[in-house]
Amino acid sequence: MNSLPAKIWKLLQLPKLVQLLIMRFLQDQFLIGVTGIFFDNTQRVLLLKHTYRQTSWSLPGGYLKAKEHPAEGLEREIMEESGLVVSADRQLKTRTDRQTARLDLCYVGAFIGGEFKSSSEVSEYTLVAFDDLPMIPKNQLLLIQMALDKKNSF
Repeated sequence: MNSLPAKIWKLLQLPKLVQLLIMRFLQDQFLIGVTGIFFDNTQRVLLLKHTYRQTSWSLPGGYLKAKEHPAEGLEREIMEESGLVVSADRQLKTRTDRQTARLDLCYVGAFIGGEFKSSSEVSEYTLVAFDDLPMIPKNQLLLIQMALDKKNSF
């Protein structure tokens, strides 16, 4: 049985764009973050030294802009913050955090290169073998291990 709001919605027959605008306004929304694990050709992982995090070294990432594909948004964030070029090739994991209404997508891909330039958010970068990783957040260490395990299974 349909609810009264659903019946009214159906009777209004609003254009799809108007429906989407109304839904965005009325519905709670998640902030969408993207994180990347990027390997060079010797299996070293890209880390950025962030100026604003408690653990200074971490995986690169950021937040998506409206209507932006997650892989493209991740590549854009890294270019904007560091001048580095990466290719976000496949999605590894999705996590949600209900307390902060946040959705995090993690991608795995390739470090291509570029010319590093520091920014207000990133002061340095490094490429590090898994066994030589500096102190990074535990959840990111687990993501790197998961990416390596999946890479080795192909």
